[in-house]
Amino acid sequence: MMDEEFVTIEHQNQVAILKLNRGITNAINGDLVLALDSALKSQAADPDVLGMVLTSSNNKFFSIGLDIPNLFALGEKDFRSFYQSFNQMCLGMLTTSKPLVAGITGHAIAGGCILSLCCDYRFISEGRKLIGLNEIKLGVPVPYVADCILRKLIGYRNARDVMDSGGFLEPEEAQRLGVIDRILPIEEVVSQSIEKARELSSDSLEAFSLIKSSRVHAVEREIAAQLSEREDAFIKCWFSDDARVCLKDAISKY
Repeated sequence: MMDEEFVTIEHQNQVAILKLNRGITNAINGDLVLALDSALKSQAADPDVLGMVLTSSNNKFFSIGLDIPNLFALGEKDFRSFYQSFNQMCLGMLTTSKPLVAGITGHAIAGGCILSLCCDYRFISEGRKLIGLNEIKLGVPVPYVADCILRKLIGYRNARDVMDSGGFLEPEEAQRLGVIDRILPIEEVVSQSIEKARELSSDSLEAFSLIKSSRVHAVEREIAAQLSEREDAFIKCWFSDDARVCLKDAISKY
């Protein structure tokens, strides 16, 4: 059963603050996807909400990424349902008409990094807060949605290096590459994210929405054209012998 408290919602200055709240790691499973998708849609539809901030209820993890122990145990049918829901939620984040800012106060790993990439801006806490896509080390490809967004965001060569290495970036390197927009003291991350979301809609939410629509249109079309095929390839790889070995090793370290 879905626990709606996996995502909590607060409001400040006509901005909705969505806090991931699934333990310390905010590992992404089907219930978290349902809760976050529902929260995003409800706030996008609320005329009193002019912008949104996605953050964490703790300062250790924004999100560790997919809940590998939970998802590893699923059969192909159930995993496919989860993965398709995750991708559709990410597309909804990417294309929502309201400003969406990621306030990253903890590590944003793999799927957690993907959630942040779907936002319009990414603000991160200073210090050793890691962000990156380590899927290759788990024996699976970077999900196609994230692959397309990252290439558009930081360019082909930088995106290639980030995805092929599977390494994690500290804030300064992530900002240099263009993954992160601002590095802030931890106590300012959420407040500055709220201010940014409000600023973007302060003159005209309609104008912002049209500017954003033009900005994401090309990547949205690129994703839509091949998403089904790429989902099939990811799922096939997830259940491959090589990936099973890598995923079991990752589970042993949870």
